[in-house]
Amino acid sequence: MGAAARGAAAELAQTPTAAKAAGLRHAAAAIRANAETILAANALDMTAAAALSSALRDRLLLTPARVEAMAAGLEAIAGLRDPVGQRIDSWTTPNGLRFERVRVPLGVVGIIYESRPNVTADAGALCLMAGNACILRGGSEAARSNAAVHAALVAGIVAAGLPAAAVQLVASPDRALVGAMLVAHGLIDVIIPRGGKGLVARVQADARVPVLAHLDGINHVYVDAAADPVKARALVLDAKLRRTGVCGAAETLLIDRAYADPAPILTALLDAGCEVRVDAALLRLDPRLRAATAADWDTEYLDSVISVALVDGVGGATAHIARHGSHHTDAVVTEDATVAARFLAEVDSAIVLHNASTQFADGGEFGFGGEIGIATGRLHARGPVALEGLTTYKYLVHGSGQVRG
Repeated sequence: MGAAARGAAAELAQTPTAAKAAGLRHAAAAIRANAETILAANALDMTAAAALSSALRDRLLLTPARVEAMAAGLEAIAGLRDPVGQRIDSWTTPNGLRFERVRVPLGVVGIIYESRPNVTADAGALCLMAGNACILRGGSEAARSNAAVHAALVAGIVAAGLPAAAVQLVASPDRALVGAMLVAHGLIDVIIPRGGKGLVARVQADARVPVLAHLDGINHVYVDAAADPVKARALVLDAKLRRTGVCGAAETLLIDRAYADPAPILTALLDAGCEVRVDAALLRLDPRLRAATAADWDTEYLDSVISVALVDGVGGATAHIARHGSHHTDAVVTEDATVAARFLAEVDSAIVLHNASTQFADGGEFGFGGEIGIATGRLHARGPVALEGLTTYKYLVHGSGQVRG
């Protein structure tokens, strides 16, 4: 598979934008044409996954709307600006040499993921449009769904005259194959894990191939004293409860001690069925509140649970996030521009928002057409990894006979 991917990557690196886009549009049509097959496969996976948590089952579930969104996502990616060949910078030195720095594909991307069948389509499409071949290894819980989506994806790619090996799926559930991918130096150029903490930690510990990863999404919403109460309530509810199992869900709510009345926000969360764990200063506000423990501030719940603490202004909020955050996504709710500017500057996360829900931590919402994941490290790519994040660059140097004597 690695050898086949390497050959496909070499071909894709030279494939015109229009041909890559045509392949994705054909793939979108194939997904729509095979929607019933995909949904039937997913139904079998859902039946076999009855013991999984509600968050994981939500990630696994496909509906007609989600299948259509998958197809629409491929079409959106096909319409994006192709980064390959883009000139990032250029200059001329005094000796007349002309330099260009241009984007090129990474090569072969290995993607190891859990639960979400849509990743099969998103990851394959993004890699292809950025000129890369990819090897996909999904979780056994989604094996039937992934196979059905992959079959439609490859049918579309081949119909457009592109190599089938551009997007390959490791069909076997043998865990040893994950280990093989992690040490496939020379065949795979980068590994991207997308899943739970255990998966990502294993990949980072065992890989001999560069890894582009994130661990927890311990995301915070800070409600400042100058927050609009109506806006604050709506943003907190959406950030926590729109979809609790996504990595952009808020897990901790921080409230300025000077904020007029935290009770309406907490009551709204409780009334919506969320378990709310608070520090001692807030327990008196509602008998349904539970006392938070030290472990809560470092927990990614991925469920209808949130921890809440009072802090001393924006400085207290940024200090709490520095101690307990995961550099993923954090938001401030305030009408004070000075507070907002300080929060945006001081919080060292891949995504920092002002007066917007953390659930916007999604490549599609950024206008990227999709994402392979949200990287929280500092090297190569950060935040939603989409087309540009799947490229590197090289230097082109143009001379007229210069020698270095």
